[in-house]
Parts: sequence; C-alpha cells; structure tokens
Amino acid sequence: MNSLRLRLLVIIGGSLLVLWSLVAAWMLADLRSELRTALDDRLAASARMVAGLVAQLPPSPVPGGTPAPALTDVIGRDGLACEVSLLRGEVRMQPLARTASSPGLDDLPAGYSTRILGGKAWRTYVLQDGPIRVATADRIDVRETLLRDVALTAGVPFAVALAGSLAMLWFGIGGGLAPLERMRKLLERRRADDDAPLPAMLVPKELAPLVGTISHLLERVRAAITRERRFTDDAAHELRTPLTAIKTHLQVLRLASAGRPLAAGAKEALGHADDGVARMHRTLEQLLLLARLESDEGLEPGTNCRAADAVREAIQDAEAALGRPGQVLVEGSLDGVAVVAPCGLLASALRNLLDNAMRSAPATPVTLRAERRGDHRVSFAVLDRGPGLTEAECAQAVQRFWRCGKAGSGSGLGLSIVSSIAERCGGELTLRPRMGGGLSAELTLGVAAAK
Repeated sequence: MNSLRLRLLVIIGGSLLVLWSLVAAWMLADLRSELRTALDDRLAASARMVAGLVAQLPPSPVPGGTPAPALTDVIGRDGLACEVSLLRGEVRMQPLARTASSPGLDDLPAGYSTRILGGKAWRTYVLQDGPIRVATADRIDVRETLLRDVALTAGVPFAVALAGSLAMLWFGIGGGLAPLERMRKLLERRRADDDAPLPAMLVPKELAPLVGTISHLLERVRAAITRERRFTDDAAHELRTPLTAIKTHLQVLRLASAGRPLAAGAKEALGHADDGVARMHRTLEQLLLLARLESDEGLEPGTNCRAADAVREAIQDAEAALGRPGQVLVEGSLDGVAVVAPCGLLASALRNLLDNAMRSAPATPVTLRAERRGDHRVSFAVLDRGPGLTEAECAQAVQRFWRCGKAGSGSGLGLSIVSSIAERCGGELTLRPRMGGGLSAELTLGVAAAK
C-alpha cells in the first residue's frame, strides 16, 4: 500500500512542483524586470532632484570675476555614484560636486547606459538640464545582490509552503487510501481456511466495486472449500465399505489356506495385500479425522488433557502399528501438566509425528522430548535420524497430498493433520532440519489454567 501512496505522491506532488516552479520562474523574471525598472527610475529621479537643487543655487560669477568654487567630494552610499557639472562655453565642463565613490562619469552620453568603469560594471543615467549636467550611476553587482536577496526572501516561504503541501498531500492520500488499508489488514488477519464473508464497511463509491469483487471471490472460495471437504469426507466413508470387504476376504483366504502349504509367491503376495489394506485403512482414518477437524467437530471449548496420558497413548499406538516396541525414547516429564486440547486430538497429533519419524528412520531410535516452557506453553519435540528434509521441503510438508521424492518419506497427510490440530487448539507446528541429518518436528500448545 505504501508503494501506491508513494506513487500518487510522486505523480501529484511532481505535477504541483513543476507547475509552481514554472509560475515561480515567471514571477521571478517579472520581479527582476520590475526591480531593474524601479532602480533605473530611481537613478533618473535622483538626477532630476539634484538638478533641481543645483538650479536653486545663487548664479555663478560672471567671467573675469570671482573664481568658481573648488570641486566638492560628497560621501555617498557604496555602489551609488553621482557627479554634477556646469557647462562652460561650448565644450568645457566644470565639475561642481561628486560622490567619493564616483568612478568618473565625464564622457557618458545623455540617458541610460551600461558601462565598465574602474573595472566594474555600472548602470548610468545622465541628465542635461541647460548648463547643468547631472550623472548618476549604480553598480551592477550591488543591483544583482539586491535582486538575489529579494528572490531569496520570496523563495523561502514558497519552498516552505511547497514542502508543507507535499506533507499534507502525503497524509491526505493516506486518509483516502484508509479503506483499502483496513481491508488489507482484515484479510491479512484471516486464517487461510476462513470462508466468512467480509464484514460491512463504509468505503467510497469508487472502491465499492473492488469490495464487491473480493466478497464475491470469498464466496466462491468458501463454496470450493466446502465442496472439497465434503468430497474428502464422503470419499473416505464410501471407501470404508469396500475396504472392509477386502479385509474380510483376506481373512477368509487365510482361514481357508490354514494347514495348506502356499507357494512362496502367493504367500508374499498375501503379505503385501495385508500391508496395502492396512495402509489404505490408515489413510482413510486420517482423511476422516482431517474432515472432522476442518468442520470443527469434536472441538469443545475449554477441553483439557493430561499431557502424560496423551504421550503414553501415542507411543503405544505408534509402536504397535509398526510392530517396533521400544523404538521411541522419552525425554522429560509432564506429570500433572494439562494442556489446552482434547485428549483424542493430542494423542492423534503425537501419534502422527511419531509414525512419520519411525517410518523415516526405521533402524534408529526416535526421541520424544516433552518439556514445559516458561511462556505457559508445552513443547512436544519428535527427533529422528532419518533422511530429513530441506528448509523448502519443511515449508511444504504440511500440505495434505504433498509427497517427498525421498524413499520412505511418505506424504504430508499426517503432518497436515498435526498442523490442523495445532491451529484449532491455538498451538503451532514447527519443522526444522537437524544438524547432522534428520528432522525436528515440534508441537507447541498452551498450558491449561489450574482449577
């Protein structure tokens, strides 16, 4: 969602930035032009003012009389110069006064001009009013400094306003996308098998089609999950009857052949048939259990189980089913500890973990490590020395019909059942490869509160 928010900010904010930058450049160009005009007008006004003052002075003595006064230097502001001269005769100019910073403005034409005087650029204005000549000048670099200061004074508030606009735009876009963010968080918190429709929420009319589409999709997913669960349950129930018939026929065949020698091939085939029937019966029972879990049958709230009893039951069932007594080693004790789970489901989960480990490592002991942790939880870790799984395979192993390519590793149906039991009871199943080979399957459940 942040990427969409950022994309909108870049598009809208970039458009505003380009637009207002062009407007600012336009305004700055106009400001520079107006300011230059104002400074030129100031030069002309200064020249006219000085000419007016000089015109009010007493008339100069006639030729041959008292000599003219000496040149007077006036202290002026840095960057501004002025010279006042009096025309004597046809050509000769007699300077009357000038600023100390004047670079010499004798030979300038009347009106405005830009000249290099004294190594610096000047903007000049010369006024010829009868015999009085007034020349005023501004240094160009002082003018440019003034222009930069004015531009900076006008630009800083503009930049602050633009930054504030982008910040307000960021939060405004976030507020506009808030319904999408609420929907994302709602979908993120949902379980993968949660088929409930989306709750009613107030959304803008532009987002209403999207919400409707998602709700329709959830309805279709719910219908598909319901059909898949019903098929699993119905198929398992339908297959139990022919499977029972096959088991009965095998038993009749064994009774009929009692006392009669069988060929080696026939005896081996009969043994394989028994194994296949037993495996199919176990798979059907697993599918029926998975169907009950997915329909929440048999999950009564507040049901607790003594952990030690479930451990003993799971070990006895797993060792008896494979005919390997003593293969499971128990570490730790949970006597007197009750966990939040029905006893039948906890025993089934541990039996599936042990069966998976014993089939993966038939020639080595399997360890069941049970311990109470400090966070009011109980950990059941089943450790084996079999071929093990990779990290990627551990992430896929809880898929009900996943099959590993390694010989003897079986399918993911048993682990899928354990994961479903852990999820329904508020626990967690964690699969990790062991150092040196093998697999660690850890089931974590909460401890029941003491009564």
